[in-house]
Amino acid sequence: MKKIQVLIVDDSAIVRQSMESLLNSDKNIQVIGTAADPYYAAEKIKKELPDVITLDVEMPRMDGITFLQKIMAQHPIPVVICSSLSGKGSETALKAIEYGAVDIIEKPKVGTKEFFKESKITICDTIKAAAQVNVKCVNKFQPKKIEKKLTADAMLPRATSKAMIQSTEKVIVVGASTGGTEALKTFLEALPANTPGIVIVQHMPENFTRAFADRLNTTCHMTVREAKDNDSVLRGFALIAPGNKHVLMKRSGARYYIEVKDGPLVSRHRPSVDVLFRSASRYAGKNACAVIMTGMGDDGAKGMLELSEAGAYTIAQDEASCVVFGMPKEAINLGGVKQILPLEAIAGSVLKVTNY
Repeated sequence: MKKIQVLIVDDSAIVRQSMESLLNSDKNIQVIGTAADPYYAAEKIKKELPDVITLDVEMPRMDGITFLQKIMAQHPIPVVICSSLSGKGSETALKAIEYGAVDIIEKPKVGTKEFFKESKITICDTIKAAAQVNVKCVNKFQPKKIEKKLTADAMLPRATSKAMIQSTEKVIVVGASTGGTEALKTFLEALPANTPGIVIVQHMPENFTRAFADRLNTTCHMTVREAKDNDSVLRGFALIAPGNKHVLMKRSGARYYIEVKDGPLVSRHRPSVDVLFRSASRYAGKNACAVIMTGMGDDGAKGMLELSEAGAYTIAQDEASCVVFGMPKEAINLGGVKQILPLEAIAGSVLKVTNY
């Protein structure tokens, strides 16, 4: 099998070296070159076209956003933004998504052996997902099978009985990965201000989720913000799981609330859609409406089946509108999906199901 060929563009020699070592440690990935700035990168692209480019957004001579625009205009190639955790850096990285980048990863940094192991899983999986994105026609590719890691059992056991009896208040849970930032924007902007409470897991690095939520909050009718421990799930609010933390939905009486927890990677992710979906199946059951969107792998597929078995209404984004038809496909194959819809139709169906 041909290796995924990657070009690393970053002004930091340390980052270039770390990324090259990390990516080359995966048998399916090969770094074919590194560049200290976009001008050197452009010369390398002329000689050999990579499958994926990792791109820093803050560089001398030419910033990453300008270079990204030039790539998309001249040689459309899947680009993954490799950024620091600073507030300004996260804002710029999110802007890059709007200009055509397919995903964001956190720059590798010195840490424990376990941290490096988790970073390798996250970064390499992101590169593999990006390699499947056809930036000219996003629908014509087949996702590769990802080896499973831990299941939601690592965070909470599966329910042994039905969820609490149905109440009048509905809740909505959503999971997304590659391509999800733009999909969620489309979905949330179509919802009115008093939509039932929403809890979202979007695979994204730590701190970027806050900038992402703040950005959505300026364009959506609902109030969108990063979830905090013990937040109530309220009508009119959409809560996005913080990067690098698991989010569980709990219930006390008639109140739904959020629990933010540390824990291992589940289905190769933290936050994990499977963890959110399992908790919703356990504590919301028939009161829940679940949506699984574009993304590579199978995170959320088992959780969606559990939600379906608990009486929740389950929706998957269709292949034609997905950037990567991985997570929805796996959920459909497991039999946990009631309705398959194009992205633009999901909001309307959710409102109908939740008796808006």
